[in-house]
Amino acid sequence: MWIDTHCHLDAPEFSKTLSSITSAAKEKNVQAILLPAVKAADFMRVKEIASQYGEEIPGLVYTLGIHPLYTNQAHEEDISYLDEHIEQSLSDPRFVGVGEIGLDYFVEGLDPHKQEYFFHAQLDLAQKYQLPVILHVRRSQDAILKALRRRNISGGIAHAFNGSFQQADQFIELGFKLGFGGAATYERALQIRRLLTELPLHSIVTETDSPDIPPAWLKEEGIAFNEPAFVERIAKELAALRGIRDSEFAFAVWSNAMQALPRWSALCASKPNLTPAS
Repeated sequence: MWIDTHCHLDAPEFSKTLSSITSAAKEKNVQAILLPAVKAADFMRVKEIASQYGEEIPGLVYTLGIHPLYTNQAHEEDISYLDEHIEQSLSDPRFVGVGEIGLDYFVEGLDPHKQEYFFHAQLDLAQKYQLPVILHVRRSQDAILKALRRRNISGGIAHAFNGSFQQADQFIELGFKLGFGGAATYERALQIRRLLTELPLHSIVTETDSPDIPPAWLKEEGIAFNEPAFVERIAKELAALRGIRDSEFAFAVWSNAMQALPRWSALCASKPNLTPAS
């Protein structure tokens, strides 16, 4: 069975087709999906999606957070709102952490000071509740590592990782797994492919970032946007790059995700037949 550790099922692209999107994922044996919130206005929506489609995808979970790309629109009171929703969600087994949070030093027009304010405030909440975090680390790895070292954060996932080997090692030392998906299917993505093939297997998780980060074959096949069903094909290509069996890779990335997010592991352990064979 397959796992997608980063998928925005609440995105507008899925608004009219969500049932067919989750059904397609189920048909491809995608049994676990992590849905990270990106802004305060979406907190209730991600909870509702996890609850509504949790029977079809038994390992469907969510995190709550404010994405750096939305910080220009955010308000200081959103942190208090997030705090309240985290506390309320602790009784929900499908709630597994804080995210998507981080820093983005690639997209122009973002206020760096506002980004840093919301990132640090959300890290403080993760520390307060001892929850793992889902990190957005685009061109910001060193700043994020510095912020993590100042706190006692219980690990998580550095999503869509594309840093150096030295940065990768530092995230791994801090208890993080590194997310790889469609970007690694491009032959020109030399650094990402080197990371994928040379980093220890215990540090890697699979993701789609649906509807974004399309795999190389998506446009060629006339498909409009990425979706969680494609994590199977993506993962098989990643396994081939590493030169290992699909089943070995599937078991490893599932186990890695469960280690990174203990509440996810507890949910899956409570579901019959939701543990992949090695």
